[in-house]
Amino acid sequence: MVQFNEDSREIAVKVVYYGPALSGKTTNLQSLFQKIDPKVRGRLMTLDTKDDRTLFFDMMPVFFRTRAGVKVKLKLYTVPGQVMHESTRRIVLQGTDAVAFVADSRRSEAGSTLAYWNNMLANLEANGLDYRTLPIVVQLNKRDLPDARADHELDDLRKVIQPPFVPAVAIRGDGVVETLYLLLQRCYRSLDRGFGLEAVWQITEKEFLGQIFSRVDLRGARLPPEATVP
Repeated sequence: MVQFNEDSREIAVKVVYYGPALSGKTTNLQSLFQKIDPKVRGRLMTLDTKDDRTLFFDMMPVFFRTRAGVKVKLKLYTVPGQVMHESTRRIVLQGTDAVAFVADSRRSEAGSTLAYWNNMLANLEANGLDYRTLPIVVQLNKRDLPDARADHELDDLRKVIQPPFVPAVAIRGDGVVETLYLLLQRCYRSLDRGFGLEAVWQITEKEFLGQIFSRVDLRGARLPPEATVP
């Protein structure tokens, strides 16, 4: 859950990238790390196994100060995808404010995608989080591969998974910024409804998103038409 410190006027927001092993969660954070201005992000912390899979988690902080003097820290996490790290996935999900579910588009991974989606729902419930109200965006990664499912083949997936879908080729950086933008837009609106970001903290949606994405390399990104980035 979002953390507020009224004495220091700081807000900490937690976002988790969830999905099967090797679906591209760490690749998303690595791409964002390259695109975000070093002045407003911390270092990308990661713990890997010998086969380059995430062992515990990756974490990258992004921070800015609003015109009202509020310091906002955005913490981006990934979870390990391997089955053996179930308890770690549950722990990392604790207190999350939004989730990006990174799905592997290949036909061979269809079963794994649904299994990890259901696994995520179970772990959210175990942490007292309701997926029906939690901001969630699904990134359909690896759209460039020969085995990637065609759009019409995703109909069954859409019947089970309701949140918005963002096509991506994360290794090229395609869809990475779009995923984060859509997720943070939904996250802001959720936090504003629950905690009054605008009424209490004088942080508008325009400033929240603008402060972040004005410091992101947006070349090639296709943001929504209504997106206003200074």
